Amino acid sequence: MRGLTLIVAGADPARFHAALSVAAASAAAGAPARLYLHGDAVALLTPPPISTDDGRYEAAGLPTLAQMLEEAFGLGVALICCQSGLALAGLAADTIDARIEVGGLVGLFATLGDDRLVMA
Repeated sequence: MRGLTLIVAGADPARFHAALSVAAASAAAGAPARLYLHGDAVALLTPPPISTDDGRYEAAGLPTLAQMLEEAFGLGVALICCQSGLALAGLAADTIDARIEVGGLVGLFATLGDDRLVMA
C-alpha cells in the first residue's frame, strides 16, 4: 500500500485532529503515514496539545487531541514540524516532543517517493 503524507498548513486544532485521525487510519491499514506541520501549524505542538473541542470529543467517547496524537505515534505515524514554523511559534526544537522530527519542505519532498500527498 502506498504511503500517505499530509501537510497541515494552519493552526486549526480540528484540522490537526482530523489529519491525525486520517494518518492513524492509514497506518492501522498497514501503510506508512506521516504528518508535516507547516508554518503556523507548528504552534499546535505547544505542550500540552489541547483543543477547544476536547470536551465535546470526550463526551462523545472520542479521543482528545492529545490522545489522538499518542494513538498516531503508537501506530507509527511520523510527525515532522517545519523549521520556520518553530521560529513563528517561538518554540525551540528541544522543547517539543522528542518523537517529532524537525525539517523543511525540501527534505519532505526529497523523501516523498510514491506517497499520496494531501493538504489538510
